[in-house]
Amino acid sequence: MFAKSAMIIAFAATVIGIGIYTRKQARSVDGFVLGGRNVGPWLSAFAYGTSYFSAVIFVGYAGQFGWKFGISAFWIGLGNAVLGSLLAWWVLGPRTREMTQRLRAATMPEFFGKRYRSRGLRVASALIIFLFLIPYSASVFNGLSRLFTMAFGIPYEWCVIGMAAATCIYVVLGGYMATVVNDFVQGIIMLVGILAVVGAVLGANGGFSEAIASLSQVPAEGSGLQGAFISMFGPDLFNLMCVIILTSLGTWGLPQMVQKFYAIKSGPAVKQGAIISTLFAVVVAGGSYFVGGFGRLYSDRIAYAANGTPIYDSIMPTMLSSLPDVLIGLIIVLVLSASMSTLSSLVLTSSSVLTLDLIKGNFAKDMPEKRTLTCMRVLIVAFVAASAAIALIQYHSTITWIAQLMGISWGALAGAFLGPLLWGLFSKRVSKAAVWTSFASGVGLTVGNMIVPFLGSSIVSGAVAMLISIAIIPLVSLFTPAVPFEVEPPRASAAIDREYAHELEEEGRPAFDSAEPLEHL
Repeated sequence: MFAKSAMIIAFAATVIGIGIYTRKQARSVDGFVLGGRNVGPWLSAFAYGTSYFSAVIFVGYAGQFGWKFGISAFWIGLGNAVLGSLLAWWVLGPRTREMTQRLRAATMPEFFGKRYRSRGLRVASALIIFLFLIPYSASVFNGLSRLFTMAFGIPYEWCVIGMAAATCIYVVLGGYMATVVNDFVQGIIMLVGILAVVGAVLGANGGFSEAIASLSQVPAEGSGLQGAFISMFGPDLFNLMCVIILTSLGTWGLPQMVQKFYAIKSGPAVKQGAIISTLFAVVVAGGSYFVGGFGRLYSDRIAYAANGTPIYDSIMPTMLSSLPDVLIGLIIVLVLSASMSTLSSLVLTSSSVLTLDLIKGNFAKDMPEKRTLTCMRVLIVAFVAASAAIALIQYHSTITWIAQLMGISWGALAGAFLGPLLWGLFSKRVSKAAVWTSFASGVGLTVGNMIVPFLGSSIVSGAVAMLISIAIIPLVSLFTPAVPFEVEPPRASAAIDREYAHELEEEGRPAFDSAEPLEHL
């Protein structure tokens, strides 16, 4: 207990210390939200990876889908690495950075508002982000607190409150730079911790060969396949594919993920960040789902609901509970690192969106920079408090799976934004009506399925919503007037703009597109 407690105290002191150290870079709105758009590839890549993978993945998804799919759950981790990381950086990274520089957009709603010349789209997307990031944050609280309860015997409620307080302190102090520097430290902890967990779980089950042999003897309900949980595609290929789509393609439309491309400092840094984030995802996501695939070997020890179904959130804590105390302490710091990095990204995204895209210019016409920063900091506290409250309510309700909350959040956000963002970056033939249709279909399908589950789980509905978003934009745009694509870039008189124009010319592309002046947007 002393070793575990010492690790937690050291971790908390580190993250708060980084918040204090980086507070000087959070004195302007641009510095607080985007770190001055001068973040290097290593910090950006680790920020992307640690925002991607949290307690939701390690405790919730790895436990649930490892139980359902066995070793084939490893495909989810590979999908996260290739589609959710590598291709997202290659396809979205350079163009997102370029377009947001030209439009001077600091948030996704601001991009939608300026790209499609619509205040309504900007306000609507800000509201969607705020409403659906809260359940995602609640799921992060949930996963971490269950593990803390297992390791320390501390009441769940106190775990939630402690994590909320620590996150508020360092994000309020240091803003974006505090989150990315902490993400780098936390990412290293995650890499070491996942490798240790894989080795420990396999060792506890007699090694890889013995663990596979034991898992091959477990029958799969509703499947005549022998050794279904060690087969290449597992007992349920359709739902496996839906999870891969939701957790991999979903990152392309999530504001807290895409925002990492806004802040990276150069085009070459995007290319480097793509490789770093992919390798990070292979180890962290691949390792988590691989370990979760052996959950069936612990079927006699996990918790079950009254109707006899497993409580999926209890699977990973049960698998880890028999490990040595020092290793459990490392795992707790691992999950704490993953969770706080994700939570900090969520709260910073939500507070900046609400302040810059909803309050400023709508309710407060002339908000000075100092007041804007104060407003964002207050909203960070309010957002964390709301998420913690939902986590406490959810813990005592019939919604027992972390995956449900994350599936609802990812499905609504990526289902609404994926098509408008992707087509908006590369196509000149996108209409406002198409964007409104995508917003309505993504949110409507996810919420409708939550009320009446006509598509089954939130996983399936989320994956379907994303695919519809991609298809519906060009379809509706065929019959409605498009919004012109080109915009004038920032004034070349500023040093940052001269550097940016020179970089484009070196890559063999024209520095500027001719179009209406930026002020007209």
